[in-house]
Amino acid sequence: MEDYTMEGRTYRYYGQEAPLYPFGYGLSYTTFCYRDLVLSPPVLPICANLSVSVVLENTGLRDSEEVVQLYLRWEQSSVPVPRWQLVAFRRVAVPAGQEAKLSFQVLAEQRAVWAQEWRLEPGTFTLFAGGQQPGQKTRAPSEVLSAQFGVTGMARPLRGC
Repeated sequence: MEDYTMEGRTYRYYGQEAPLYPFGYGLSYTTFCYRDLVLSPPVLPICANLSVSVVLENTGLRDSEEVVQLYLRWEQSSVPVPRWQLVAFRRVAVPAGQEAKLSFQVLAEQRAVWAQEWRLEPGTFTLFAGGQQPGQKTRAPSEVLSAQFGVTGMARPLRGC
């Protein structure tokens, strides 16, 4: 094997073609609503971590669990990167008619790109939060929220943080 690229070999690099059974695929016996996605700080230094919070409400009639998923997208990068990358997930049990506020940390190393070494780059990023991948078509409706944040500073090796 001489071609080690992941292009066309994993769902993260399929281009516009969606995988048959993406991460988080499945049906639920209830419905959920996502709201109040907050990224803090909205602009962070190159080596800093991002704090994320989102509210998940069970709007259905049954107690149930939801797998809350966070995906990161690089808006511009010096090297090829996935369309988006799963950076966090959590299974949460929410009683019918109740809500839960969830907090996550997206570490600086999760924004690193491979350019002969792991590097952190400044720029604009989009974070997605929901019960499925961004743009996923499913029989059970599930929304995906998104928000952008910025990273400032000079590009540097990850080990330099």
